[in-house]
Amino acid sequence: MALIVQKYGGTSVGDVERIQGVAQRVARYKQAGHDVVVVVSAMSGETNRLMALGQAAGGEKPEARELDVLLASGEQVTIALLSMALGQIGISARSFLGDQVAVQTDFAFGKARIERIDTQKLSLTIEQGSVPVVAGFQGVNADGDITTLGRGGSDTSAVALAAALQADECEICTDVDGVYTADPRIINNARRLGQITFEEMLELASLGSKVLHPRSVEFAGRYKVPLRVLSTFQEGPGTLITMETDNMEQAIVSGIAHALDEAKITVAGVPDVPGIASKILGPIGRKNIEVDMILQNTGADGLTDFTFTVKRQDFAEALATLESVAKEIDAREISGDDAIAKVSIVGVGMRSHAGVATRMFDALAAENINIQMISTSEIKISVVVAERYMELAVRTLHAEFDLHDQAAAADA
Repeated sequence: MALIVQKYGGTSVGDVERIQGVAQRVARYKQAGHDVVVVVSAMSGETNRLMALGQAAGGEKPEARELDVLLASGEQVTIALLSMALGQIGISARSFLGDQVAVQTDFAFGKARIERIDTQKLSLTIEQGSVPVVAGFQGVNADGDITTLGRGGSDTSAVALAAALQADECEICTDVDGVYTADPRIINNARRLGQITFEEMLELASLGSKVLHPRSVEFAGRYKVPLRVLSTFQEGPGTLITMETDNMEQAIVSGIAHALDEAKITVAGVPDVPGIASKILGPIGRKNIEVDMILQNTGADGLTDFTFTVKRQDFAEALATLESVAKEIDAREISGDDAIAKVSIVGVGMRSHAGVATRMFDALAAENINIQMISTSEIKISVVVAERYMELAVRTLHAEFDLHDQAAAADA
């Protein structure tokens, strides 16, 4: 008998009929002799609806504490409905809000981080043969205030509960049946991966893959929680995310990720002196704007150009911030481009294979795709290209590294 923590996202609990389907799925696990803890998100579209209400009442940026109180109500509806649906088919269940568990967090409203979890109530509920149904995405701080973990926070809630309960596995049940070598909406013969390392999954999630939230993967890797991505709507083994082992067959590249929410800013003609990067990025950091790729050209005539990327939603604010300090840093020009995309290849097999970057660059060059920026690590290479070339770049690299589903290609 195993202890399984399952998380169901918004599309999985989008209406009462789907919630009843989740209840039937949980019942099958119970009938097989497993103990189950369920973590749920708000119903599909509910968080956006609540956010719109908050902005209507409190302006574009409502007061953070009250916004968390509002947004956390979405999961309260789901846990009650799922517990009722389980009871209707004879499965004892009990719903828990984040503060009832309690999931203790810090004080960062809207992006709180979990500090510890009190598992006493959950363990007692499991021992009594019931299914705890826990509201994901939320917790409580030391003052008793409701906090939320940010978008994708229900994944993190599930992994954290699995770690605290020492569960045998954490299953993320969603509308896809696993992790693919690329977005199946772009690559129709993308291959579902049977397993992938935490390290690779964290890179893919951070670089644009929408299957899992990066914080949840980081949490799972840190606490060695076996993580599996499954479809709510069809049977199958999904994708197991686990520690790297010697007997895992590692392809050179495991997957391709892409991100369209990128923007590029160039600060041209600034003095090539120590501390210039701090003068440029310091004001950006103080605005809580996250910087990703950074490129500084070799100086000439005492001047250099400094280019970096930010999330597209922060583009306007970042430009405005730099315009206000342009005179201070004595910049010749500040320009930006929000019509870019980031395309990345990821794979632990890259560690033992030389020439991967050359293959990537040659393949893109053959399609006349210009590379604007490059960033590398041991297991990933990311490039910035014009947005209009994003899909072509993904298809080109998917073919170059032979990532397609052989069976699907044969059937076609």
